[in-house]
Amino acid sequence: MKGNGSSTVEGNHFERLPQFETDLWKVADNLRANSNLASNEYFLPILGLIFLRHATNRYYAALAAIEEDKAASRMPDRPVVEADFRRRRALMLPEAARYDVLLEMPKDGNLGAAVTAAMEAVEDHFPPLAGQLPKDYERFEDDVLEEMMRTFDSEALRTASGDAFGRIYEYFLAEFSKQGAHDNGEFFTPPSIVQTIVNVIEPDHGIVFDPACGSGGMFVQSSHFIEDDGEDTMKRVTFFGHEKNETTAKLAQINLAVHGLQGSIRAGNEAITYYKDPHELVGKCDFVMANPPFNVDEVDAEKVKNDKTRLPFGLPGVNKAKKVSNANYLWLQYFYSYLSENGRAGVVMSSQAASAGWDEAKVRQKLVETGAVDVMIDIRGNFFYTRTVPCQLWFFDRAKERDPERADHVLMLDARNIYRKVSRAIFDFSPEQQKNIAADDWLYRGQVDRF
Repeated sequence: MKGNGSSTVEGNHFERLPQFETDLWKVADNLRANSNLASNEYFLPILGLIFLRHATNRYYAALAAIEEDKAASRMPDRPVVEADFRRRRALMLPEAARYDVLLEMPKDGNLGAAVTAAMEAVEDHFPPLAGQLPKDYERFEDDVLEEMMRTFDSEALRTASGDAFGRIYEYFLAEFSKQGAHDNGEFFTPPSIVQTIVNVIEPDHGIVFDPACGSGGMFVQSSHFIEDDGEDTMKRVTFFGHEKNETTAKLAQINLAVHGLQGSIRAGNEAITYYKDPHELVGKCDFVMANPPFNVDEVDAEKVKNDKTRLPFGLPGVNKAKKVSNANYLWLQYFYSYLSENGRAGVVMSSQAASAGWDEAKVRQKLVETGAVDVMIDIRGNFFYTRTVPCQLWFFDRAKERDPERADHVLMLDARNIYRKVSRAIFDFSPEQQKNIAADDWLYRGQVDRF
């Protein structure tokens, strides 16, 4: 496939975002300059405030819709209940948790305690967020905290729609990733990569699973895909995730909530995918999406060698320390085994995986011989904010195994010359380039009418 060349983006690389988002980032700069906190100590509190601002927006929008429905006799004229808000993808916020109420409080040195109490109240009213929201606002000086909150109380943010606000949230995740704010930025998969995966596998129904879910970006982009088609995400799909880092799992839950979504995310030791399947999803997933860690060599071979269900093609080599030599082909087998008979998977993988030799090559051969390998896309380096290495996107389609016209075909796209330059060190795909890649996939599948 011939590339359509590079292009340069002027200004903010999230081109759909309002320009004021770059001004919002100055809040973080102010904290760096005027507090003793490291970025990994204040990034969750900032995202917590953005969440609370958005939850308040959604509360008032839902309340207005409820009153309108009552006036039009579309619902009984009765006291509102939490279910009325849930149906409108909003939280029934108690008064003390509403952003505007917090800002109108007397400034008596207790703002931090009031914000913490607001977070606790939200958790009480929304069980999926129990224990997830930041509650350490008393560590901030009141004037610093108030300045942050007033920055997030601009007219633009008060009137931002759910979709626009979600992209604001994603912008902050990306900016914190550039700063190395959390785990070297590995929690964040750039939207450009995620969107490419979504465009190819089209996750629009059933169980959507990410066994290395990070901040939940795969789920959020799936919801955008579903809602762009006029459907209600929570009526179409169920999200499941694993994330070994508990702080990152909290970020995922908040990220889902800020988009009005819910999902079951397991964190900590029970979510170490190499050894456990806490959701018991083998053979049940309609879609699997993930950006797993690359080239891990610390997996205990003794603990996984008998897992025939999730590793149907065997171990990809064991070193002298009785560790799996490289976990890339553990991950690829996990993704394959989690899929239902018609399931699709899209994953980010090290470029080394496609050419690895010895036992890894044997596993790769068995995987390819199933007929499930559907599409592979080569992507150049510098797409990730904290990684410069190139990567490949692997796509599986289990239905393809039973299609004699498709089983022995694999679409291989070399997209290394397709990119736009965001900055000296960061590249991504433009919306037009995304559409071209998706169109190649449609043509490969014979969906000419979509071209």
